[in-house]
Amino acid sequence: MMRTLSGQFRSIKRLNPNPKLSKSSSPTKSEIKFNAKPKSDSESWCVYLILSTNHPIKTYVGITNNFPHRLKQHNGEIKGGAKASRAGRPWICACIICGFTDRSEASVFESKWKAFSRRATRKNQNGNLSKQSEDPSLPLLRHRQAALNRVRGSLDCTHLEIIWHLDPL
Repeated sequence: MMRTLSGQFRSIKRLNPNPKLSKSSSPTKSEIKFNAKPKSDSESWCVYLILSTNHPIKTYVGITNNFPHRLKQHNGEIKGGAKASRAGRPWICACIICGFTDRSEASVFESKWKAFSRRATRKNQNGNLSKQSEDPSLPLLRHRQAALNRVRGSLDCTHLEIIWHLDPL
C-alpha cells in the first residue's frame, strides 16, 4: 500500500503492511479527510490588495485562505508576513476578491493582476487637484484598479466577489 505525503508534495510514503505493528496511533490521512469539516466560505481562497499607511505609501497583492490572520502577519503582530511588506507597516485592506474554487485559480488571478500592474503606465490622473491636496494613495489605488479591470477582461470573473474597502475614484 502506498499513499502520498500531501496534496502539494506528491512524494510517496510506504505504509506499514501490518497496521498492528505501527508505533503511532495517529489517524491516517484518509481518516482525517473523512472526519474533516467542509471548508467554510471564510476559509476559501481570496486575492487581496493591501495599502501601507506609513511612508513609503505602497500596495501589495497576495493570496490567502485566511485574510484576517494574513493581515496580522503583514503587520508584524504574528510571525510570518512577506519580507516585501515589512516597510510601510501598518497595512490596511484596500480590496479583497473572494470566491476562488482553489489555490491554483487564485494564484493565476494574482499573477495576472501583478503582471498587468507592472505593464501599465502610471499616468497623472488627478485632473484639477493639486499634487499637495491629493491623497498619495489614490494614484496607486487607481493604478491597481485599472490593472484589475484588465484582469477581469482577460479571465472569467463572473463567480468572484470584488469588494473595495477604499474607493480609488
